[in-house]
Amino acid sequence: MTVEGQIKVIKDTQVVSESFKKREFVLTTQDGNYTQDILFQLTQDKVSLLDTIQVNERVEIEFNLKGRGVELKGAMRYFNSIEAWKISKL
Repeated sequence: MTVEGQIKVIKDTQVVSESFKKREFVLTTQDGNYTQDILFQLTQDKVSLLDTIQVNERVEIEFNLKGRGVELKGAMRYFNSIEAWKISKL
């Protein structure tokens, strides 16, 4: 999937465990008359894709939409993530 927009927020890399790191950023897109602020994440070696990107730059993001279910206290909970894997400046 792809989407175009403007970088609004770039967060620092988070080291979640010895074998997993992630970096989040917010992309502002235009949906008709409304803007949408969408939270994306980069994982592992992809966290460096934001090193050359600055806030307010227009970019195209290629991403995967992921979801999973986890049983917590006897009830199923579902979580989504939007995982970017390519960022191109426009």
